[in-house]
Parts: sequence; C-alpha cells; structure tokens
Amino acid sequence: MTTTDSNSIEDSMGQRLFFSVGEPSGDLHASNLIRCLQKFSPSTSFRGFGGARMIQAGLDLDFDLTSMAVMGITEVLPRLREFFKIADMAEDCFRRGEVDGVVLVDFPGFNWHIAKRAKKYGLPVFYYLPPQLWAWGGWRVQKMRRYVDHVLCNLPFEKEWFESHGVTATYVGHPFFDAVAQTPLDTRFMARWRDGARLQVAVLPGSRDHEVHRIWPLQLQILRKLSKQFPELEFLVATLKDSHALWCRSQLTSSDLRLPIHIFAGKTSEILELSDITLMKSGSVSLEVMARGKPAVVMYHVSQTTYALAKLLVHCKSISLPNLIADEILMPEFISHGSLRSKSATKSIEGATDEMSRLIHEPEYRSAKRDALRKLAAEVAKPGATDAAARWILSQLNDSTGTVSLPGARLAPASNGRSAKAA
Repeated sequence: MTTTDSNSIEDSMGQRLFFSVGEPSGDLHASNLIRCLQKFSPSTSFRGFGGARMIQAGLDLDFDLTSMAVMGITEVLPRLREFFKIADMAEDCFRRGEVDGVVLVDFPGFNWHIAKRAKKYGLPVFYYLPPQLWAWGGWRVQKMRRYVDHVLCNLPFEKEWFESHGVTATYVGHPFFDAVAQTPLDTRFMARWRDGARLQVAVLPGSRDHEVHRIWPLQLQILRKLSKQFPELEFLVATLKDSHALWCRSQLTSSDLRLPIHIFAGKTSEILELSDITLMKSGSVSLEVMARGKPAVVMYHVSQTTYALAKLLVHCKSISLPNLIADEILMPEFISHGSLRSKSATKSIEGATDEMSRLIHEPEYRSAKRDALRKLAAEVAKPGATDAAARWILSQLNDSTGTVSLPGARLAPASNGRSAKAA
C-alpha cells in the first residue's frame, strides 16, 4: 500500500466493511469513523447494524440495532431470541462472502456473537470502543483473544491492560473529543438562553429510554429541592430525542411548571457550554463534561437484580470515565437500585442534592472542581482518534503485515501480545 499525502490513502481497492453498533453514542462515533474511512478510501462500502447517524454517513443498514439498546440482565433476557435472529442475519452475510472485515463498537453482550461468527469465516475483526473488561467481567478477555484481531483502545490505561492479557491493542484516543471539536454549537440557541445573572444547571437524564424513565424522576426531585434552596437557579435539561423531551415534560406537575425548568432535545453540547454545573446520568457524555470543564454530580439507577450482579462482578472504584482516568473522584457519584421509591433511591437523591448544593453555594469548591477537570482534559481530551482508527483499520485490511506507516496517524506501537488468530 502507498500513501499520497498526510490526509489521504491510495484507494487501490475498496473494502467492504460490516459494522455492528447497538448504542446511540456508538452510532455517533461509528458514523464519524465511516466518514473518515470514506475520506481515506472513497470506494470502501459499509453495511450492517447501526442507527440513523450511520445511515446518513453512508451505511447500508441491515437492522437498526440502536433501537434495541438495553442494559442489565433483566432488560436483555426477554429479548435474547430476537438478538440471536439478528446475529443470524450477520452470519448469512459472512457466509456469502459479502464483506472483507468487521468493525464492532461497544455492545459486548451481542457483539461477541458477531465476532465469533465472523471468525468462523476467517474475517478480520476490529473492536472500536471496546467493552470495559478491566472494570467488570474480566474473564471475557478470553473471548477478546479468541475472536478479535485488534482492539482500538480509547482510554490511556486500556492498551497496557489488554496487552497484559494477551490481546493485540493500539491506543488511538477517544472519539468523543473529536465529536466535541467538530460539532459546531448553535450560537442562536446559546444567545437565547445565556443568562449571566444566575447560575445555570445542565441536567442530563440519559440516552436510552429506560435510563430516562429511571433517572429523570430522581433528578426532578433534586431540582425541586434545589429550587427551594436556591430560587435564582435555572435548569436546562438536555435530552437526546424529542420523545425523551416529551416524556420528561409529561412528568412535570402543575407546581413544577412554575419552576425554571426548560427541556430541550438535541442541544446537549450547547447546554453544557452554557451551564455552570451539571447533574448527569453516568455515561460517555461525562467525557464532554470533562472537556468543557463543567463540575458535575453523577447519578445512576438500576434494577435490584442488576445491582446484585454488579456487586459480584464489577471491580472498579468508579462508574465515571473522568474519575477512572484521573484515579480520583472529580465527579461525585450516587448509584441507587430497586424501585424509584426505595431507601436506596432516597439516599441517592439526598446525597446528590447535598453535593449540588455545595457546588452552588461554595464558589471556591466549584472553581477547584472546574480547574481539576480542565487540567485532566488538557492531558487526554485531544482530537484525532477517529482518523487514527480509520487509518489503522485500512492499513490492516490493505497490508497483510499490518506494519504500514500512515503519515499523520497518532498510533501507539503495536502490541507484542498474542493475536486473536494465535489464541
């Protein structure tokens, strides 16, 4: 393979890539990856499982897997038969020889089946945004060794962890920072809602339907408490979809309608940029919160069954990526379980309210949190991950040795660990 310049790769033969993406955030990052792959190799084609953003980027959709985004065993079990039918669709494609490689994005419970079926037909498998095996379910690394040729790591410590477990890995960075850098802000919206006279609180209830239904009722109770304590606050609620915004509005009582609570869809980045502090659901959006230097309080709520399993399986000190990267609690976390009226939920509401109150009432404390996030962002929040991942995938597909040097790519040295084929 030859290169023409630092921004293009000679497109001698277009590749046929199969994507399997099951999360809304994965849909965003995979769509950007598809665009980068097209930039470097215009004749490469894309098909598989994803969502609306990937379709816009050029994916020939076989199934909208993002419509089935679920988390926790109690949500997954009822849909197992449906998931297996979808995996069969992918295997039919692999068996007919219709693709040259497979790119997996997060969604490990399902994507292990896609990887296994791809290797059955000798297809190279790349895992972009890999599952956080270092946090829980570490035994699953055996599946990674067996079925995945290369892991494209997004967090600084992941490469070392995967290599220590015999998985070939490369650190490319996190695509969330590309999305932050490349997405233009709606300046008219920001001008309309900027208010320098009072503190503005960004409220993020989640990107999945079941998350919004669990997290927003808890967050709403916190907003009510904070409004009584600090009448000068304004709350800007950022939902992913119009349906989420409509549901959140439907939960407001007549008393809530008198509070300064404003609910929007598709304005997360703008709301974060406007805000002084953030009340958020745990998730990858915490990286954008970090990149924008916004002090935050993190919440999450799961079923009793999921919580009990997590107590046995999860082996990390935090659920928020900035906390894990920094190895300290920059964003206080409050996890609850059971019903929304359980003692656990009540305790979570009280703890999050107290922490939010401190961020509001103590400017020095708020400033210290903001400075710590900005310092961490300066170290890790660098764009370029998507380009690097695209270059790496194409180099592996176009060159059997996998050692082609691609100008401009920010890639760590290849691993000396066992490859999936050798495992």
